[in-house]
Amino acid sequence: MIGPTVIARRIGTEQQPIAIVDGFHPDPDALRGHAASLSFTAGRNHYPGIRAPLPDDYFRQVRVPLMAVLREVFGAARIDLLDASYAIVTTPPAQLESTQRLPHVDATEAGRIALVHYLSPEGGDGTAFFRHRTTGFERVDAGRAPDYYARLNAELVEHGPPPPAYIDRSTPLFERVATVEARYNRAVIYRSALLHSGAIAAGAPLSPDPATGRLTVTAFLATA
Repeated sequence: MIGPTVIARRIGTEQQPIAIVDGFHPDPDALRGHAASLSFTAGRNHYPGIRAPLPDDYFRQVRVPLMAVLREVFGAARIDLLDASYAIVTTPPAQLESTQRLPHVDATEAGRIALVHYLSPEGGDGTAFFRHRTTGFERVDAGRAPDYYARLNAELVEHGPPPPAYIDRSTPLFERVATVEARYNRAVIYRSALLHSGAIAAGAPLSPDPATGRLTVTAFLATA
């Protein structure tokens, strides 16, 4: 069996590191079968879809490539798991909240890392990363957050809310600086403070069925 393949990249003008790992889990078909047996519930923290718990051994199965990436790409010596689950985007564009139509950051604290593991065999939509045009920020950490949100809120007051759609390309307020294509059993790992969004195209099917929907694992880690 061929093991995981890691590609490290730096994106945007700020040259922030991301890692792409193909062949991330040794048995992705088993994960899909497990997900199909579960009852999903509404996501938390503005997630536009549904979530369900992972198998107990998920992180044991991916420990080797994950630890290598966190150590070699992000310089982490200690890792703590904050949250992880299966996730499926299901919210129709017309029902998105205003914040769900914009790029977002998952955390502003130093050392926070996000992981998305794609589990749809068809591939489909991946993850896009953005630069806020007014500030030039591609990363919103605790020091930048007050300025960023003040300027963004002023822009939204002046220009109105974004249209009811997932953001998957450049807009008047944000420039897309990179996109990671979704492939079966691929993971993308990046700092939680990067501005990003699911790159979900207009008209994409948003089925809640794990067998046909945009099934992923999403996880959030604290590193030091």
